Amino acid sequence: MDEKKNPNQINIELNEETGQGIYSNLAIITHSSSEFVIDFVRVMPGMPKAKVQSRVILTPEHAKRLMMALKDNIAKYESVHGPIKDVKGAGGPIMPMNFGGPTAQA
Repeated sequence: MDEKKNPNQINIELNEETGQGIYSNLAIITHSSSEFVIDFVRVMPGMPKAKVQSRVILTPEHAKRLMMALKDNIAKYESVHGPIKDVKGAGGPIMPMNFGGPTAQA
């Protein structure tokens, strides 16, 4: 059987270290006229500082493609697992920073 290669197909490699992934529980998104920057941060309880674990820089077109892909994947996830809890505050979505533990009082 003669296998024809698709000229539009991209061979994507994933090394073992990258394949392990980086855990992040906070994303900070900024943009300029030519790019979007997403900083993925890991915030730990009781730690006053948090470190950016990874930074991804996208063109506006790729940022929009990412948004559409996330919307599609979230819809697929929710169709199987049910709605994802939506936490909103005064200025939009907020991240619960108490990690389920007791809230400190002064």
